Amino acid sequence: MPSTVLLLIGTRKGAFIATSDMSRRDWTLSGPFCDAWPINHVIADPATGTIYAGGGNEWFGPAVWQTSDRGKTWTHSNQGFAYPEGQDPVKSVWSLAAAHGTLHAGVEPAGLFRSRDGGKTFAHVDGLQEHPSRPTWMPGAGGLILHSLVPHPDDPDRIWVAISAAGVFYTEDGGKTWVAQNKGTRADFMPEDQRYPETGQCVHCLIMAPGKPDRLYQQNHCGMYRCDDGDAAWTSIEEGLPSPFGFPAAAHPRDPDVLYLIPLNGAEQGRYVPDGKAAVWRTRDAGKTWEALRDGLPQENCFFNALRQAMATDRLEPAGVYFGTNTGELYASTDEGDSWRKIFDNLPVVHSVETYVID
Repeated sequence: MPSTVLLLIGTRKGAFIATSDMSRRDWTLSGPFCDAWPINHVIADPATGTIYAGGGNEWFGPAVWQTSDRGKTWTHSNQGFAYPEGQDPVKSVWSLAAAHGTLHAGVEPAGLFRSRDGGKTFAHVDGLQEHPSRPTWMPGAGGLILHSLVPHPDDPDRIWVAISAAGVFYTEDGGKTWVAQNKGTRADFMPEDQRYPETGQCVHCLIMAPGKPDRLYQQNHCGMYRCDDGDAAWTSIEEGLPSPFGFPAAAHPRDPDVLYLIPLNGAEQGRYVPDGKAAVWRTRDAGKTWEALRDGLPQENCFFNALRQAMATDRLEPAGVYFGTNTGELYASTDEGDSWRKIFDNLPVVHSVETYVID
C-alpha cells in the first residue's frame, strides 16, 4: 500500500522535493538542494530508493548528485564525464534514467554516459558518437542536448534517445550501434523538398506508453507524433490540438492510450500558452481526439510555458498529473487532469518534474 508521494523538482537554482501522503492534498517543500546548482532532471531509482539529480553548466561543469535519505544528505560525482581529447567538453547533464541496474545520463553537447556503480563513476557510450550523422548534428535553441532517455522495461540492450536538434536514435545492442528513427517526422524549418530528412529533426520530448513498450510518443518542434512498432515510422497525431508546438508530454501510468500535453502558441509567437489561457490537453484514444482541461488553471493574462521535462504522472488511482512552469509555479491534479490547483509558486524556473511513490 503506497504511503508517501514525492515530487522531484529540478530548477535553475537547485533541486527541491515536495512530499505528501496518498491524499495529495497537502504538500511540504524541502530544498533547494545541490548547492543551488542548475539542476535539469531529478529522478528516483525505485530499485534502490536513491534519488539522482543531474545538472551543471559551463561554469560548474557536469555532475550527478545523489541522496539516499530523501534529501537530508547529498554527494555528487563528475567522474568520467569527458569526451576524448580534442572534442568540446561536457557542459552539463540534461537527463537521467535508471533501469536494469544502470544509470544513464544524457549530456550537452549531445552524448550518452552510463554508470554501473550507482552513480559513482560514468563511462562514455562511444557508439552514439560514432553514428554517421554525428558531424551534421546542430544545436536547437537550448543547445545540442540529449534530453530524453527511454530504456526498454524488459530488455536492457534496447534504449531510445532524443537529441535536439538531431532526432531520435535507437540501439538494441546496448549502445554499440545506433539507428536513426525519424521516418515521418517533419522539419518545417528546412527547404520544402528536404522536410523529411533521416536526421536533423528537432524532437522536444520522447516518452513510452505504459505496458506497451513499442509505442512511443514524440512532441516535436514541428508536430506531435505516435509510433506503434518501436522501430518504423511516426504518425502525426496533432489534428485537434491548438498548436503543433510544445515541449512536455506525460503518459498515463496504466493506459497506453492516454497522454497529456501542454501546447504552446508557436516557436515564433512567444512560446506561451495559446491566447494567454492555460490548458492541459488530454487524449484517451492515442491521439485520435483531444480535449482541453482548464478547470483550476488561469484563463486570462497567463503567459507561462512548461519546459520539456516539467510534466509527470504518478501511479496512484486515480492518477495524479503534475507540471511546473518557467515562472516557478507547480500545478497538480489528483483526478487524472479533470481539475487542477496550484500547490507552489515563487520557485525558480522549473526544468523538470518527476514523481516517486513509496510503498
